[in-house]
Amino acid sequence: FRHNGIEVTLVGAERCCGMPRLELGDLEAVAKLKEHNIPQLIAAVEAGYDLVAPIPSCVLMFKQELPLMYPEDAQVRAVAGRFYDPFEYLMTRHQAGLLRTDFKAPLGKVSYHVPCHLRVQNLGLKTRDVLRLVPGTTVEAIERCSGHNGTYGVKREFRAASMRIGRPVVQRVESAAADHYSSDCPMAGEQIASGLAEGRLPEHPLRLLRIAYGL
Repeated sequence: FRHNGIEVTLVGAERCCGMPRLELGDLEAVAKLKEHNIPQLIAAVEAGYDLVAPIPSCVLMFKQELPLMYPEDAQVRAVAGRFYDPFEYLMTRHQAGLLRTDFKAPLGKVSYHVPCHLRVQNLGLKTRDVLRLVPGTTVEAIERCSGHNGTYGVKREFRAASMRIGRPVVQRVESAAADHYSSDCPMAGEQIASGLAEGRLPEHPLRLLRIAYGL
């Protein structure tokens, strides 16, 4: 972002977005996290900042879930209106002629997993589209659940089932024999990594973009 002339600051006092608690049905915990986070985020909005998060579940929580839960809360609505997926934001910059395309390194072949919580936002494949701007780069998108499914995949009793669900994604990554494999969701990336025979590690798409810029 800074390479593209975008001023970046971190919201230092925020806590978990609340999505894991929402998945468990713990609405009281979601409410407490919302009461802590929204004042931090609205302060940034009022200072003129847009908001991004590198994890699709967090973006989804602030853009869609909290506004559905608290439709009368003006601050929740204001935060939602300024929250973006990082690659949605970068593609908007590109469409306005503001994204730097002076890439230094090709990425070769990228096997890219599209997380469920990104697909449900109906943004299109913005991560894929930005990475495709890098010369010498091809991106194969895998639009299928990794099997992690939030807190489901970390529970001992569901681990085997979660790996069965994600096996088709692992097979796609294995057969692609790509130079990089990636997912916007770190949990999905780790889930895929745990199923790969060679133990290769995933790389977040933002890291791939840094590599392409030579940063």
